[in-house]
Amino acid sequence: MKILVACEESQRVTIELRKLGHEAYSCDTQESSGGYSQWHIVGNAIEEAYSGKYDMIIGFPPCTYLTRASAVRLFPKKVLNQERYKKGLEAKDFFMALYNAPVKYVALENPTPLKIFGLPKETQAIQPHEHGHPYTKRTCLWLRGLPPIQPTDKVQSIGSWVALNRNKKTRSKTFEGIARAMATQWSAACKEQ
Repeated sequence: MKILVACEESQRVTIELRKLGHEAYSCDTQESSGGYSQWHIVGNAIEEAYSGKYDMIIGFPPCTYLTRASAVRLFPKKVLNQERYKKGLEAKDFFMALYNAPVKYVALENPTPLKIFGLPKETQAIQPHEHGHPYTKRTCLWLRGLPPIQPTDKVQSIGSWVALNRNKKTRSKTFEGIARAMATQWSAACKEQ
C-alpha cells in the first residue's frame, strides 16, 4: 500500500510501515529527524492528502490550539482570547481536511481536544502503558475504515509522560510501541478487507 504519514517529522510510524513493505512517506513543513530523507516530503500535508496518490493516511495534525491542556491560554482570566480562538478554528479546519481526505483509510491522532472547537468524537483513546512504555499520556484516535488499536504490551505506569518530560518536541513524538501497533494492526486490517 502507499501510505501518507502526515505531520510526522520523527518518521516513527513511517519506518514501521516501511519495515512491513509498504511505500510510506512522512510529510511535514520541517525536515525529518528520522534519518530517512528519501521517504520524507517537506511540504503541505493537505495537498499530499488530496493528490490521489495514497491508499491510507495516518496523520498527526498540530494540536497546540486544539488540546484541552491549552484551555488556560484560551481563557486567560476567564475571557476568550479571540486570536487564539481563531487559530484554533484554523487548526480544526486543517484537522477536518485531513480527516475528510478522499482515501479509503484514515487515522488521525491528537490529545483530548477542547469541546469549544467541536471536533467529532474520537473513535478511541489509547495510553503508552498499553504498548510497552511505562507512562500515561491519553491519546485520541479518529478512525475511518480502520479498526481500533488493541493493546500490545501492557505495563505498569510510573507517571505522566508530559509531567516527567518538559521538552515539548520530545513529548510530541509517537512512542515506538504505538507506532509499531499502528503499522502492524492497520496493515493487517487492510489486507483482510
